This record gives sequence, C-alpha cells and structure tokens, in this order.
Amino acid sequence: MDDLEIRRAVLADVPVIVAMLADDPLGATREGDPGDPAYAMAFAAIDADPHQLLAVAERGGEIVGTLQVTVIPGLSRRGMSRALIEAVRVRADQRGHGTGRQLVQWAIDHARSQGCGLVQLTTDRSRADAHRFYEGLGFEATHLGMKLAL
Repeated sequence: MDDLEIRRAVLADVPVIVAMLADDPLGATREGDPGDPAYAMAFAAIDADPHQLLAVAERGGEIVGTLQVTVIPGLSRRGMSRALIEAVRVRADQRGHGTGRQLVQWAIDHARSQGCGLVQLTTDRSRADAHRFYEGLGFEATHLGMKLAL
C-alpha cells in the first residue's frame, strides 16, 4: 500500500493514538480515557522536546498507525546518537498489509537523517508476532531489557 502519509502528530490526534495504544491485551490494562488531561500534558511535553517525534500514519485521511522516535545523544561509541522507537501501533484493520513496515522504515530513515548510528526498541516478551515483525526488518535481539516501575 503506497498511499500512506506519515506526519508529525498534533494535539487533535491524541485520542486516536490513545485508542490504538489501548487496542491490545497489554495496552488495555495500561491506558485510560483518551480524554484524560494527562495525555494532553504528555503530548505537550513530547511536542516541545526537539529530540522527540510523535508521528502518525494516515491513509485516506484516517489515522492508521503511530510511533514515537526519541533521539538520544550519547558519549559511548565515540559520541554516537541513537534513536529509540516506542509505542508502535497499527490500527487492527490495517495490520498485515505493510503499514507497520512502512512506518518503522520511515522512523529508521528519520533516525538516519538525525545523524543516529543505531536504532533500538523494546517489545514485550509476550509479543511473539512483534518479535518476528522486527526481526524481519533486520532488528536483532542483542540485549536483555530491564525496567523498574516508579
């Protein structure tokens, strides 16, 4: 499908993005009401940070996917910047048609344009389909990710 348009998200997109984040077994337990003011505040912080890009994919004027890219400057690897891809979601009725592949490839191209030498992401251990998807894009499971809830 080549009619996909990817752009920076705007505040009006937030309810649709939140609905996509909530539309799976893990997200359903983490997300709340898309109208919750916490989402608008989070969007404002993301949008104001030059190292952040919250993007949406549109097809036929409808949002069908989203992801967030964070550029992380660093000292390791001779001062190399890296990009972190987070919150990749494709609307349920658009899955399996290349939308996610186009969206992630766009994020990789964005990272490259920002001077990043590495793109990384995490995915929940239970998401076997996502693991296959990312491996198909060339990602390798090279590290063990850890989290600490605060």
